[in-house]
Amino acid sequence: MWAMPTKRLFITLEGTDGVGKSTHARLLKRWLQKKGVRVLLTREPGGGALAEKIRGLLLNPAIRMAPLVELFLYEAARADHLKTVIQPALKKKRVVICDRFTDATLAYQGFARGLSLTDIAALNEVASEGLKPDLTLLLDLSPKEGLAKARARTTSGSGDRLENEGLAFQRRVRHGYLSVAKRDKKRIRVVPVQSTIEATQGLIRDIVASVLKR
Repeated sequence: MWAMPTKRLFITLEGTDGVGKSTHARLLKRWLQKKGVRVLLTREPGGGALAEKIRGLLLNPAIRMAPLVELFLYEAARADHLKTVIQPALKKKRVVICDRFTDATLAYQGFARGLSLTDIAALNEVASEGLKPDLTLLLDLSPKEGLAKARARTTSGSGDRLENEGLAFQRRVRHGYLSVAKRDKKRIRVVPVQSTIEATQGLIRDIVASVLKR
């Protein structure tokens, strides 16, 4: 058994579309709550009231936008999310679980869109006020399989604006994530997606438990 966290703990889940981040974030929250841990579950883009409105624009498949416009919208949503949701929860010493954060911007807008990684890193720093996750769980799955799962979630069989970018785009995103993970092995733990949700969640819980025991 491990002790209740006595300081802030910020956990993020990352990965290409369809890897199951949202599902595993919810399962992780329930598991921690059963252990008596106070948890806040949130997401990007979104989380805050204004950020959720921006999310609607970013994921709307009917809207076309230039990569730079997309980048600034993500950073604006992040700034609102940080101020209204993440910082207040961390100050109360809650464990914050976030479905995507700054690594997603590097992977999607940097590696996949081709925007400057240096510029993105600088904007991430400003929008997040330098906040870094204590632990990042990178769910890794074949982009082809992940994209099929993502599209299967909708009744129309089509995805959101980013899912509709196609397989080559998702492959660039995965390459970006794995590249970022190689540079920050202490924080980012790659979690291979297993054949069942239970098996993958087991790997996630083992990692999180080891962090909480420190």
